[in-house]
Amino acid sequence: MGELRGTHVPVLLERCLELLAPALDRGDRTIHVDATLGLAGHAEAVLQRHPRTVLIGLDRDTEALAHARVRLARFADRVHLEHAVYDELPEVLARLGYPAIDGVLFDLGVSSLQLDAPDRGFAYAQDAPLDMRMDQTRGVTAEEVVNTYSHPDLARVLRVYGEEKFAPRIASAILRERERARITSSARLAELVRESIPAPARRTGGHPAKRTFQALRIEVNRELAALESALPAALDKLTVGGRMVVLSYHSLEDRLTKAALTDRVRSKGPVDLPVELPGSGPTFRLLSRGAELPGEAEVAANPRAASVRLRAAERIDPDAERQGRADRERPRRRVRAMHQPGTGSADPGSTGAGTDEEGEGRRR
Repeated sequence: MGELRGTHVPVLLERCLELLAPALDRGDRTIHVDATLGLAGHAEAVLQRHPRTVLIGLDRDTEALAHARVRLARFADRVHLEHAVYDELPEVLARLGYPAIDGVLFDLGVSSLQLDAPDRGFAYAQDAPLDMRMDQTRGVTAEEVVNTYSHPDLARVLRVYGEEKFAPRIASAILRERERARITSSARLAELVRESIPAPARRTGGHPAKRTFQALRIEVNRELAALESALPAALDKLTVGGRMVVLSYHSLEDRLTKAALTDRVRSKGPVDLPVELPGSGPTFRLLSRGAELPGEAEVAANPRAASVRLRAAERIDPDAERQGRADRERPRRRVRAMHQPGTGSADPGSTGAGTDEEGEGRRR
């Protein structure tokens, strides 16, 4: 395996542990999934804090798994490390015999190992073969993408996944270059991108190739497609009281995370009913208002945390929540009816049609 390559400082570690603790401190045994194990910094901290927790660690990178296995060796009796992408979580759980889980963490994007290893081709500042595969045992490489995709497809990848406004110009430059010679190195690709972007635009926003390399990495590893199916699958596997924490590093990941959580925290019943219908209420509650950002101290200690956005949610019992709301609302309706005559009933204590309408109005 060799020496560990890269420096790994877990992002927002204490905040992640704080959010996961209520879900993992229950009962004799709890199950936690680290869906993006990497070099196991978050996983190691979870195992240290929660001695009754079993860890299931997923990663598509075999080199990362090898390092994580060494790092977590002292916890071997309660650790399962799996070579898998996070959208394969249901199959992994079924194979291991775990029908449900108590906690799950997604730390998205490229890992420290991949970013700091020059031979992996992820970094635009270092010359390396254009690989960019997180799992080097399968899949197409970035070299294949830039040398075989049509202009429309290449421009789409750069525009959608990199949010690159000069995507057509960059795609044209790539096609011109590959007519002369195959593009095989990250340094040559970074140079092409820089030359394609107008000089005024190159002076702001960091390295001009940053967005292109991000887009190619996402395309090569099918990151967003996998995430779009992985998030709902993980939410489905959480027990009541179970929690999910997601760390995103660019807007596309965060949008998918927000959409997956929003779908679970909203009522699916008709909005004009005075009470929640059974089975239509929210199944999760958010644990933070919007996306949490890193503090200045976090960024100073770990510059890679600068772009992180954290979202978290907890599974709730919709029937218990619905009953709790009903119990809280019922006394308010009676008091309002008793103190407001002219509700459509001769009996001031009646709960007739007028009272129901007031209740509906308050819900809307």
